[in-house]
Amino acid sequence: MHFVKEVKYISGYKLLLTFEDGVRKLVDMEPHLDGEIFEPLKDVNYFKAVRVNPDIDTIAWENGADFSPDFLYKAGTEVKDV
Repeated sequence: MHFVKEVKYISGYKLLLTFEDGVRKLVDMEPHLDGEIFEPLKDVNYFKAVRVNPDIDTIAWENGADFSPDFLYKAGTEVKDV
């Protein structure tokens, strides 16, 4: 099981996530914002307020929306250091 160590907002609905194994992945969250809990995240200004919740080891928002770290790991595209 993976867990998110760090999150950085990039643009639009894209986040750069760093996982416990040091892998960094770019994840476009836009296609995954379905359902009532995710509705507020469609406002980009609200979306930008994403934080890592250390209690659940993943990204979360103030309204309680979060995503499984394993889902994020699979959904992301690995980013290599230049």
